[in-house]
Amino acid sequence: MRVLITGITGFVGSHLAEYCLTKPDVEVYGTIRWRSKKDNIFHIEDKIKLYECDIKDGVSVQSMLKKVRPHFIFHLAAQSFVPTSWHAPAETLTTNIIGEVNLFEAVRDLGIDPIIHVACSSEEYGLVHEDEIPIDEKNTLRPLSPYAVSKIAQDFLGYQYYKSYGIRIIRTRAFNHTGPRRGEVFVVSTFAKQIAEIEAGTKNPVVRVGNLNAKRDFTDVRDIVRAYWLAVEKCEPGEVYNISSGKSISIEKILKMLLEMSEVDIEVVKDAERMRPSDVEVLEGDSTKFRELTGWEPEIPLEKTLEDTLNYWRDKIKHRV
Repeated sequence: MRVLITGITGFVGSHLAEYCLTKPDVEVYGTIRWRSKKDNIFHIEDKIKLYECDIKDGVSVQSMLKKVRPHFIFHLAAQSFVPTSWHAPAETLTTNIIGEVNLFEAVRDLGIDPIIHVACSSEEYGLVHEDEIPIDEKNTLRPLSPYAVSKIAQDFLGYQYYKSYGIRIIRTRAFNHTGPRRGEVFVVSTFAKQIAEIEAGTKNPVVRVGNLNAKRDFTDVRDIVRAYWLAVEKCEPGEVYNISSGKSISIEKILKMLLEMSEVDIEVVKDAERMRPSDVEVLEGDSTKFRELTGWEPEIPLEKTLEDTLNYWRDKIKHRV
């Protein structure tokens, strides 16, 4: 069984690679760019096979697929940070949309028949009304960022290529996920990193924050990648599935939980630069469709996720000092 993970050096990609390696008779392949940092996969690099590939380059994608000829493709490579999409909307749209088109077209041209998982996003739902919570897959999509628009395009391209060409594409809309190795620009990770820096004495005892009122539905990344594997094993091509814990929590509560894990006195300061032009107030998912089909349930409590994330940054900063 040959499994290809685009964006394998990323946060989710590295955790998914780890999970795939626990499966018997599975070979793991991944795409990297020449400038990709391998920090997230250094501990498994000798167990996986890497191919340099820019998903925005159709020739590069086809050449890579011709060599790998995978049975499963997990398409994770993307510009995935919402605030960046306001600063670089064209780059976000190009990477996320054209990159996926190149992948689908290469599959068509080569005549291979993999199952393709497309990692879509709960950000697609955008503006959600109070009477629409929890959000199921039939909810209207009202995107509030260029990133969300790009993910809707990925989502619908997956549906279109399934209907038009019979490519076995499964789409999932994962709600917020976090854990160790999450990039420092993402909310839980940036809080944890700042706290770890304060504890190490490399930063003044101030945590800078953005909108604390927003509520999000968090799942541990290790539960998410387990769900992704179940998606290619058990879900129906052409369909879309929410993956979520089913519970929302305010960013303020997340921050409070992390601060309680530290013995240092820390001041919280709002930072205008961390505010978004428009923000999604509440994201809380209904993943009944996915759970009933696959039997998936999240297993890792939020407290454990936060603790592991904070300890990840503590260890990383300790080795820098």
